[in-house]
Amino acid sequence: MEQITLSAQLRTVTGKQVRQLRREGWIPAVVYGHHTAPVSLQIEERALRRVLQRAGSNQLIRLQIGESETPHMVLLREVQREPIKRQPLHVDLYEVVMTERIRTEVPVVFVGTSPIVKRGDGLLYHGVEAVEVECLPADLISHIEVDVSNLTEMDQEITVGDLQLGDKYEILSDPHEVLARVIPVEEEVVEEAAPQAEAEVEVVSRKAEEAEEKEE
Repeated sequence: MEQITLSAQLRTVTGKQVRQLRREGWIPAVVYGHHTAPVSLQIEERALRRVLQRAGSNQLIRLQIGESETPHMVLLREVQREPIKRQPLHVDLYEVVMTERIRTEVPVVFVGTSPIVKRGDGLLYHGVEAVEVECLPADLISHIEVDVSNLTEMDQEITVGDLQLGDKYEILSDPHEVLARVIPVEEEVVEEAAPQAEAEVEVVSRKAEEAEEKEE
């Protein structure tokens, strides 16, 4: 993976005063870890946006705090956003120890095409969307590719147990969980309707308010 760097400053402003901080172009943040007590930070919004466009939850970020010569290796843990314009409101960063293994969920990406699906005789059913693995921070991967071109028979499937990631990774998810399966057209799985947008706005707004209340 590419090396991503991010600069931050120590933050003394808390509570409702962070609104003024955002108006001045800064986003409140906190960094914490297994061996790191929580530290309040502020990050320039433009710099943060550039990092958010490049880094996923499994991308190591080299965090420079103030004038300190020692960088911190961190992961994005949570980004709270304004519900309408999706502007970042608060960021949680998790500091890792490069010699200690961590657990994380890695997204599954399907590649290739099943011959049955290509002919129109079947549909590709997608199972779990991410797999939990344990590895050293330096071995983190952005995604796991699953080749579905080998699904040549109806009801044939690929499970978590079929994954071969190498000795650096321990797969923690249930090996029987289905990643992909070819099913007949008439058995297409109907997904539940997505929650209403109003509900999502309410939840996101409430989380932002709770974040500010914690800092008061």
